[in-house]
Amino acid sequence: MTIDLRVLQLSEWDDFYGKLTRAFGGVPVSDEERELWISLAEPKRSIAAWDGPEIVGTAGSVTFQVSVPGGGMVPAAGVTLVSVAATHRRRGVLTSMMRRQLEDVHAWGEPLAVLNASEPAIYGRFGYGVATQRMTVDIDTVHARIEAPEGVDDVRLRFAEVADVADACEAVYLRSIGSRPGMLARTPGWEGMQLLDAPSQRGGGSPMQCVVAERDGEIVGFVRFHNKPDWEERGPKGRITLRQIDALDPVAYAALWRFLFSVDLTTSVTARNLPADDPLLHLVNDVRRCQVLIRDGLFVRLVDVGAALEARTYQTPLSVVFEVEDSFCPWNAGRWRLTGDAKGATCERTDEPADLALTVRELGAAYLGGVSLSALAGAGRVRELRRGALGEASTAFASTVAPWLPHGF
Repeated sequence: MTIDLRVLQLSEWDDFYGKLTRAFGGVPVSDEERELWISLAEPKRSIAAWDGPEIVGTAGSVTFQVSVPGGGMVPAAGVTLVSVAATHRRRGVLTSMMRRQLEDVHAWGEPLAVLNASEPAIYGRFGYGVATQRMTVDIDTVHARIEAPEGVDDVRLRFAEVADVADACEAVYLRSIGSRPGMLARTPGWEGMQLLDAPSQRGGGSPMQCVVAERDGEIVGFVRFHNKPDWEERGPKGRITLRQIDALDPVAYAALWRFLFSVDLTTSVTARNLPADDPLLHLVNDVRRCQVLIRDGLFVRLVDVGAALEARTYQTPLSVVFEVEDSFCPWNAGRWRLTGDAKGATCERTDEPADLALTVRELGAAYLGGVSLSALAGAGRVRELRRGALGEASTAFASTVAPWLPHGF
């Protein structure tokens, strides 16, 4: 079998997107979502795998910047639209597309590639490491309540039409980007993905509702959600399903959560994507009423080891030599001397003896500061070659807050 990889032409988009949809089950998406993807996809950054006249594989990347420890923003290829036809699995189609894509990203000068994985077991072999986690909570709001901080009653809450306050809500998000590693600076138009409200996305609930938090006439937070009414013999048991919540300060954040806990005729709130260290668990008076599940979030791949490690800062002064294994992107393989602190870093090739040995996958997992190099060493995935180097590097790489990807792409 000969597979031909070609950059996607705009005239091939419908075929490309149709094959992608079939690979994910064949359920048609809404016209609104389809049109939005047409406007956001970057065909020149997309690859189609052809078997003769037929597209049998798809892979794309979009232009993002990702926040890193220290508050900087690093260019990153957002890998998306990846699929292989069920008739062509286990024939090297995905491997060839991933290799070509990383070569392209390297040529574009982007130090990172990032993705969400539909199947987490796939991408480790291509050098991607799980760098963020997302927390899902299912809260019994009958027996739990929010212990709000002082000043919460000074925050004004009001319902608003989603479209009417979309720009103000996006402004809140933009102001919060640097608060955690892993957040995305999006190109214009991506905010529309957060506004999609197809019935299939509601889980049987209402159309998307929005409540904004205001102080002195300024919107300082918002929550978007669905309300699914339900009843049993003992009374109402409706469920609130959170789509997004964001606020510029802890008081406004607490006010929005207190609102969600108090919606009439509801008994639970479900949130599927919160940071692993979200303040919510410290606002709730009975954490046992919160069913918590931690799952993988953003996968990070260092495409240029030197540039990526120089782009972030480090909690404590650090000077360490990494022996990096990277068979997929051989330009990364070898020894790198990383020297850095809270003000900046340099990372250069060296012939000095290595202090730590690992693959590029482990560097990707640890890059945003949420995964400890010591933990990876405990799993046998990092080897300490100089006594004390592991502890030094683990401390320096750490982030003061858990990295987090606010939404998929």
